[in-house]
Amino acid sequence: MKLIRLSEIDSSMIDLVGGKAAGLGEMIKAGERVPDGFCLTVESYASRDLPEKEVIAAYERLGGGRVAVRSSATAEDLPDASFAGQQDTYLNVEGAGPLIGAVRDCWESLHTERAVAYRAAAGIDEAAMAVVVQRMIDPVTAGVLFTANPVTGCRTEVVIDAAPGLGTAIVEGTVVPDHYVLGHRSPDVPDGEGCLSRAQLEELRAAGLRLQEHFGTPQDVEWAIDADGTLWLLQSRPVTTLFPAPPRTQDTRLYLELGHIQGMLRPATPMGVSLLKLAAGQWFKVAGARVDPRDPMPRLVTIGGRLYFDLTDFMRSASVRKRLGASLEVYGPRVQSAVERMLDDPRFAPRPGLPFRLGTMARGTVIFLPRAIAGLVSSLARPDAARLQAYRGIEEIRRQTAGPAEPATTAERLRWVIQDSHRAVMTIDMAGIVWPLMAGMIAGTAPSALLAGVATDEELDTVLGGMPHNVTTEMDLALWRLAMNAREHRELFLGTPPDELAARYRAGELPDIGLAGFLEKYGMRAAAEIDVGMPRWAEDPAPLLASIANYLRVDDPEQAPDRRFARAAAKAEAMVETLSRRARRARPVRGRLAAFLLRRSRKLTGLREIAKFAWLPALQAARRQLLLVGADLAERGLLERGDDIMFLDLVEARAAVLHGADHRALAAARRAEYERELRRPTVPGALLSDGTDVEALAPRGPVEDGVLTGMAGAAGRATGRARVIRDPSGAHIEPGEILVAPTTDPGWTPLFMTAAGLVTETGSPVAHGPTVAREYGIPAVICVRDATQEIRTGQLITVDGSAGTVRLEEDGG
Repeated sequence: MKLIRLSEIDSSMIDLVGGKAAGLGEMIKAGERVPDGFCLTVESYASRDLPEKEVIAAYERLGGGRVAVRSSATAEDLPDASFAGQQDTYLNVEGAGPLIGAVRDCWESLHTERAVAYRAAAGIDEAAMAVVVQRMIDPVTAGVLFTANPVTGCRTEVVIDAAPGLGTAIVEGTVVPDHYVLGHRSPDVPDGEGCLSRAQLEELRAAGLRLQEHFGTPQDVEWAIDADGTLWLLQSRPVTTLFPAPPRTQDTRLYLELGHIQGMLRPATPMGVSLLKLAAGQWFKVAGARVDPRDPMPRLVTIGGRLYFDLTDFMRSASVRKRLGASLEVYGPRVQSAVERMLDDPRFAPRPGLPFRLGTMARGTVIFLPRAIAGLVSSLARPDAARLQAYRGIEEIRRQTAGPAEPATTAERLRWVIQDSHRAVMTIDMAGIVWPLMAGMIAGTAPSALLAGVATDEELDTVLGGMPHNVTTEMDLALWRLAMNAREHRELFLGTPPDELAARYRAGELPDIGLAGFLEKYGMRAAAEIDVGMPRWAEDPAPLLASIANYLRVDDPEQAPDRRFARAAAKAEAMVETLSRRARRARPVRGRLAAFLLRRSRKLTGLREIAKFAWLPALQAARRQLLLVGADLAERGLLERGDDIMFLDLVEARAAVLHGADHRALAAARRAEYERELRRPTVPGALLSDGTDVEALAPRGPVEDGVLTGMAGAAGRATGRARVIRDPSGAHIEPGEILVAPTTDPGWTPLFMTAAGLVTETGSPVAHGPTVAREYGIPAVICVRDATQEIRTGQLITVDGSAGTVRLEEDGG
């Protein structure tokens, strides 16, 4: 079938007629007014056989005259890829010859540079082209309509842009349209100012909402109104730029994104979320809280695969909301200011009561407080002994999370994951790790208040440089030593792709540089490592081998990471002495306390990474068992492949193991959704339950030309070429380049060792990225909105980690 009328098309024919034609056919079937036309299907495109006589005959049946010739690619107007403007449309085509030429031009537009690049970015390998031919409408007014606000993400607003004449002027940005924002259910429609009357606005809103209901998702609609006042709908496609909507709720809720605190903006797998909630529930139970086994953390909500905390009850609590602003400093200035603005929103008006049960708080205090006081005092009094106890705690957790006794059945493996995998780590003090860690955080942050007016922020940041006893820093320096072992094989490591090096290592064909010993200690780590669904370095060492290649490019001995770290440490120790003397002179009592804490910080603050590090053996052991469970389910035909287990939750996995539930379709759908979300460039930090990105509501402040503003992360200045990296796996960064990334976690930190500076779009001063940057003595600026889009690889930039700015230099490289 090479030609088909639009009225005979439905959504099941998308592979034959493409996304645009399928959408038009569905609109006609739904009773909407759509210009008549036909579709030349992909069968003609596949053989490059254009049936000219049939096309001309169909054109004449339309009555001839002027028509619109529009591309309808099979990868176009999809839920996750609109392809807006990527293929060509030809308007006011008249006559047989021009019609045939326009059809051929539509075919060719599938292969333009912009269309090919768009498909590559969207993860689409191939597409085929159908062509839609429709009667032209002579519009008096035309435009576009969104059934959700495309700027803020609000799902309860209809946005309409309108202008006289053809709507293409709006799409192309050549006119300033009349702009209307209407509520979905609001009875108030503005008086018809501009080119649309009140009745026309109401008609458009109703049409848009009908289409949204028909297609089941917010729609981007093109429309036109002719001289008779008749509304014609020209196209309807999903609004693909929206962040996924939160779960539906009865009232307005505010959600706070948690991942960027841990340097994780990529989506989490369903199993990762399920195991995280299970583990947290076990800890809360130990701490005296009552936990619902069906959902141990009901305030932790998954939206678009990301973890959000429901802050609503805290916002509405009259006794808690006053302290929210200060407590949110850790989230960075953008999120903090967004939440503070919402405190004035009447939907979050204060109410009496607390967002937690007093009985739960009391039980937790009785359990926690005496141990905390004893642990903190002991750690500050004897920091070396406390640190050794923390290291012993890690080994004890490792010992207790070895997995079930072999041989084990699939049911026994899953039971061990659910009941035992986190038993050793989710104790009240994590085998003695918590108290020295907390003491270190106190010692690292308290001097700032004690030395206000005596020491600058930059001086206090210097104290935190070259911090010993940080497991992530120690790991990175151990990786540097592997690179030194690899120097005699430099050409091999520099000239071979990381994936191939990893394959050679697994086959026992790579020179021994000590990688096996490194993986024995650190193989449980990975990017986004708190997600059990993520492969560990022990499974795939390719990212490590890419980092080793980076290190081998360091030619200047003074830029060697171990020397940089040592210089930062020496500078920090000297600053401790300087500030101690200055503080005692200025404020004898507070100065002595500050000096004591400054020295203790050098012994304990580096432990801030140790709690998560201690958790990783449990995650690695659970992952091993889950993969074995998945392999068995795949063999039984209940999953397509073993690692599909990571796209189920624990309840679903149990149903498959015990009752034979077939989850192949469910896992495949979730994997596809996960892979789509991996390509999402930005994630809202604060989100309302109607889908509104709270940051998008804020007015933009004054911006200095050529300067991007963020937040100070690590003191210092550096000028260098930017290297924009969105995924650390296999990434390459030349010595002296400045790393620009959406976010960073410990899986990224090997890249820091050759970088001159760091810029991230999200983060917190206490997150992994700026913490490790301070320890290496490199400047860092965090919370720079759209940094990976505003900065390009090779661009010369200056990072000022004290001022929190990134200057785009004139020399673009």
